[in-house]
Amino acid sequence: MAHIQDKKIYFISGLPRAGSTLLANLLLQNPRFHASATSGIADVLFGIRNQWDNLIEFKAAPNDAAKVRVLQSILSAYYADIEKPVIFDKSRSWLSLLEVAETALSHEIKVLVPVRDITDVLSSFEKLWRKRSASGQMGQEQKYYFQFQTIEGRLETWMRNDEPVGLAYNRVRDAVIRGHRAKLHFVEFKQLTEQPQAAMQAIYDFLEEPQYIHDFEQVEQQTTENDLIHGVPGLHTIRQKVASVPVDWPVILGKAGEPYQNLEFWRKL
Repeated sequence: MAHIQDKKIYFISGLPRAGSTLLANLLLQNPRFHASATSGIADVLFGIRNQWDNLIEFKAAPNDAAKVRVLQSILSAYYADIEKPVIFDKSRSWLSLLEVAETALSHEIKVLVPVRDITDVLSSFEKLWRKRSASGQMGQEQKYYFQFQTIEGRLETWMRNDEPVGLAYNRVRDAVIRGHRAKLHFVEFKQLTEQPQAAMQAIYDFLEEPQYIHDFEQVEQQTTENDLIHGVPGLHTIRQKVASVPVDWPVILGKAGEPYQNLEFWRKL
């Protein structure tokens, strides 16, 4: 088993419904690469960091050097069975934990940030809700039942600071504000699906990895997740062929989607 220092670890962390699962499975075509499904190791590191400081023994006798070694060893142990030299860990939590990630790796990191027009993201969530509502409830509908009675209420809910779209959007924005812009590579959903070769070439250039010829006609889904855990069947299922996705938010959202136009701040950086 290889030590973590013998591997390169990158992160995938961005908006939901913006192509992160597609991106991970494209990267997996490269025999040098390992890419995870949605990973929980970022939250494990977050929990260890916080719990360490809450223990009375460590309050009485602080040992920050030991804490750093423990954080490093956790990430190392988590990927100890992966023999491939390049690893991509996918979690939207990483953007809020970039400093923790750099502590765990002992060097500056690089993050692929899948993004998409917010109106298209919201349209995708609305379509998922409509499909799911025929036979079950999303967690948000159970929690915010009355808001979910209207499309305006559903959009406002998904954009809340503690719900999927709003939380991820704020994490992306805050990572830039914290000074991490140079470590982030924004992967636009539109380019990934319409010009995949150019999108992947830009990713390799950012990572400074040797270019690889990908097959965009036959994308095998190698990452698997039990989407019933999330309450949304098919949430992480990708199409076999990379193809453009029609913009349908004006039809799906109507005027309710108009307040969420032009929120893509990353295009102005």
